[in-house]
Amino acid sequence: MPELDAIDRKILSLLQNDSRLTMQELADKVGLSVSPCHRRVKLLEERGVISRYIATVDQKALGLHVSVFISIKLARQKEEDLNRFARAISKWDEVLECYLMTGNRDYLLRVVAADLASYETFLKTKLTRLDGIASIESSFALSQVKYSIALPV
Repeated sequence: MPELDAIDRKILSLLQNDSRLTMQELADKVGLSVSPCHRRVKLLEERGVISRYIATVDQKALGLHVSVFISIKLARQKEEDLNRFARAISKWDEVLECYLMTGNRDYLLRVVAADLASYETFLKTKLTRLDGIASIESSFALSQVKYSIALPV
């Protein structure tokens, strides 16, 4: 994969901040005409550097006031167990992020819920019903200090 140059990085930075920029606005901001700017964006998309365009929604505006970080330890760490867990949680909308971890825990999840009762329902009807979980440890976020989906370019 060819290296990203300064213009590519500027395009990525601008699109991460506002993906609704018109091609003309983007071209003006990076100092190109529309056609070469458009070609660069298309190339970034084709190479998979730009994977998709999204709208960021405020979770509290949707009534999802609780953020929970959940550490999961599986009873066994065999590939089939890891895959079964990953398949199951990937279907649940409450799970926004899931990472396979090193250290004492196998997985770290970020889950959102409307309130504690909703989280309890998620825990009882979904997470605790999965086979192969040895322990679940929940940590509740008191406030969000920083949130960003923009990568440093």
